[in-house]
Amino acid sequence: MTITIFPLRDFPLINPGDSLSDIIVEELKKIDLKDKDIIVIAHTIISKAENKVYKLDSITPSSFANQIGKLQEKDPRKIEIILRESSEIIRMNQNVLITATHHGFICANSGIDKSNTPGNTVISLPDDPDKSAREIMEKIKTKLHKNVAVIISDTFGRPLRVGTVNFAIGIAGIAPLEDIRGKTDLFGYELRSTIIARVDEVAAAAGIVMGQADEGTPVIVVRGVEYSISNNSARELIREPAKDVFR
Repeated sequence: MTITIFPLRDFPLINPGDSLSDIIVEELKKIDLKDKDIIVIAHTIISKAENKVYKLDSITPSSFANQIGKLQEKDPRKIEIILRESSEIIRMNQNVLITATHHGFICANSGIDKSNTPGNTVISLPDDPDKSAREIMEKIKTKLHKNVAVIISDTFGRPLRVGTVNFAIGIAGIAPLEDIRGKTDLFGYELRSTIIARVDEVAAAAGIVMGQADEGTPVIVVRGVEYSISNNSARELIREPAKDVFR
């Protein structure tokens, strides 16, 4: 297998209300797009287009947000947005606030991001990343007549490991998991518990090219990955609370 990963270079800056799917289609016309390519998109441009941008000056923090802000020496207005975008606080201390988002993703600060957004604003995750991915995939199919998969990604930290990695938070046209239980390894032993998070692997690989320093490469094309086509959701990657030993 040969895998090729390359960005859509000089991608334009995205503003609230922009038709991102149309912009992506226009940029994809500049390359030789192929069937079964995977388009990996940084969630920040999805959130901007869908106006998931908060102006801190318009936020009035609650008393609880003020308490956390004082404890962590952080802007209580940002804490208030984190709380609004969360369904549950998983862990908290003087430095870290780990929450479950309304989607069910467990991450720091409900995925609220200050990078790549101008002025006194922050960006939250899209309301429905799977829906956003499907809309982009369908627009590509309609306009460019190509059957591709779409992954919307964000960078999360991981339990027991240092550093962040790109993860899939929304998908379309690709199965999120590859179940290889029942197959055998090199020595003939049967695999009993191996399920591969294929879309997270692709998102992580795309993250190497995407980078984190600026918004110049928010859309990545990954070519050559074998995957199953499906209408599944990225939420299938979320471990059930009863089986989550890290909670």
